[in-house]
Amino acid sequence: MKLSFVIPAYNEENYIGDCLAAIIAQKRALPEYDIEIVVVNNASTDGTAAAVEKYPDVKLVNEPRKGIVFARRAGYLASTGDLIANVDADTRITPGWIGKVMTEFARDPRLVALSGPFIYYDAPRKIRISTRFFYYIGFGFYLINRFVFRIGSMLQGGNFVVRRHALEKIGGYDTTLSFYGEDTDIARRLNKVGHVKFTFKLPALSSGRRLAKEGGLTTGLRYAINYFWITFFKKPFTRDYIDIRLQNSQNTVYAAAHRWKEWVIGSIFVLAIILIFCGGAYIIYNLTKTGTVNIFQRFNGQ
Repeated sequence: MKLSFVIPAYNEENYIGDCLAAIIAQKRALPEYDIEIVVVNNASTDGTAAAVEKYPDVKLVNEPRKGIVFARRAGYLASTGDLIANVDADTRITPGWIGKVMTEFARDPRLVALSGPFIYYDAPRKIRISTRFFYYIGFGFYLINRFVFRIGSMLQGGNFVVRRHALEKIGGYDTTLSFYGEDTDIARRLNKVGHVKFTFKLPALSSGRRLAKEGGLTTGLRYAINYFWITFFKKPFTRDYIDIRLQNSQNTVYAAAHRWKEWVIGSIFVLAIILIFCGGAYIIYNLTKTGTVNIFQRFNGQ
């Protein structure tokens, strides 16, 4: 199997070098694998193209239509691999990432997509912890969607790999999506043709610049709402988005633009969790009290 990295890049001259360096290092350490790297210069106005041209083994593609889905599609069409690794320009794959991907796809012929979480390397520790908690909640919904309702799955945009033939089978990327929900849309459609797997064993490092600017809770809530909207209504709840680019890739300062919004969302989230747990405890208590649990146990021969 040939693995093609597709990296959309809009004004990413400060980040693209670290992204490419991490991929190239693993590529050189794994000569047994056929790997190509495609960077899509997505209407950049800075030195992104010049930064990419420093790497002779990297294919540079220009996509004048600005948008993450347009860029992913352009890179996919320019690539030749059996597997398409969608990695963002501010992302760095972790040690063993390529080996894990190749092993997983070789092990399961029905696997059509594989993904893992982000680790925000430049975010404060509290943000990394809360992000991990957010992923655990998302993973629970992923299991329910995939194995119970069977209406969708979960992929982390900027850290997922798809089989080319499966992507072709579902009609490729939906270019009507501007930003939010593009990964959920792919997961939902791919789930109909094969296995879509999310695993914590495939992490990637990424910049927390969006969380730093918009706030971790605000960003998390926005992604969660769009995840459900795409899954159940097949369209995003949020279509507008802002581009967040930092002048210095080493200087990510957590300073949410609307701190009051963070507190409101956080309070509502904590209250919702408390209500869910209390409601669950109340139901279990009443079932036990009325003997319903005992009936279930007798029915199961326990």
